[in-house]
Amino acid sequence: MNNVVGMGADLLDVERFRAVLIRRPGLEERCFTDGERFSIEERRDRVPGLAARFAAKEAVMKALGVGVGAFAFRDVEVKRESSGEPLLLLHGKAARLAEARGVSEWRISLSHTSSNAMAVALALG
Repeated sequence: MNNVVGMGADLLDVERFRAVLIRRPGLEERCFTDGERFSIEERRDRVPGLAARFAAKEAVMKALGVGVGAFAFRDVEVKRESSGEPLLLLHGKAARLAEARGVSEWRISLSHTSSNAMAVALALG
């Protein structure tokens, strides 16, 4: 059985996130991998899905005990298993930090409505 190394949660207001994306058009490309953006391309409204993924990135930072700037947002990637279960992939500095903290596995939960998006990340070692 794995031990809990850390846990993080984050909640976003979807309309505030939408406003930020409009004000800062390059933000989407800086924060999300091509795969993340492609995975929600067909949705009528992509913003709730992007907001949930952004919340996941912040939840991972909290689970690792660091703040914004410790690694790039694109270093945390949210994918989906064929079953639909969300999966976290860490790259670059985020992966090195997780390894240094003894994290060997992640559990992630995402949820969103038209007004709120949330994520909970559990780091296991």
